[in-house]
Amino acid sequence: MKPPPQGDSEGPDTFISRTALLRAAFLQSAPLHIQDTRNEIPAFAPLLDGLDLTGAVITADALHTQHDHASYLHERGAHYLAVVKKNHPGLHQKVRRLPWRDVRLDHYERARAHHREEIRRLKTATFAHLDYPHARQALQVVRWRRDLGTGRLTIERIYLVTSLPPGAATGSELAAWIRGHWLIENQLHHVRDRTFREDASKICTRHLPRVMAGLRNLAIGVHRQDGHTNIVAALRRTGRDHQRPLTALGLT
Repeated sequence: MKPPPQGDSEGPDTFISRTALLRAAFLQSAPLHIQDTRNEIPAFAPLLDGLDLTGAVITADALHTQHDHASYLHERGAHYLAVVKKNHPGLHQKVRRLPWRDVRLDHYERARAHHREEIRRLKTATFAHLDYPHARQALQVVRWRRDLGTGRLTIERIYLVTSLPPGAATGSELAAWIRGHWLIENQLHHVRDRTFREDASKICTRHLPRVMAGLRNLAIGVHRQDGHTNIVAALRRTGRDHQRPLTALGLT
């Protein structure tokens, strides 16, 4: 997900799209078995060991904002965009207290979809010293969301750190990578957690949890490929006719 070098015939949009597709396909097709389901931190490096990370920009949940992970990515020749939350109180406070009001705006976008209006603003700040390996910049993303039905307004501030040096990526590129991470969260992990109730599953014998995770990913991927945006509705429709799952899988 790095910007292409000078003279490259592929533009950044093409490169980002290809990488996002690869990342989504990898996450859906190769779920990693985690021995201790209460802690997925040790699975971070094994998940990436088989990939060429040179020049890539890796995003992950705030759980993986770990010093060891940042050092691992640096050693592999990759950069990171790490979400900073209150589970890292010292780092979170330091980034949150930067003089963001005095920092110029790097990216702004306004969108309307899913019965809501959303405004996203992104700022980046360069700093000399921060207690996180190889961090070069801090980011603040502010999201305003207004429900068009109720008029309810919510404001969310997200903070990140990145090893990318200033000027290595534009504000639009940074925003696209962050949005791409949220898109995977919403379209895959959120559906597995909320629609399939994965965390409440009682299946825990040997390899069966991994098999079921693969089947859930397959169902989500097939319905997405068929153009369904609402997986709950797609599952209900498929469940009404035993021929529909076979048709979706190309077996009839």
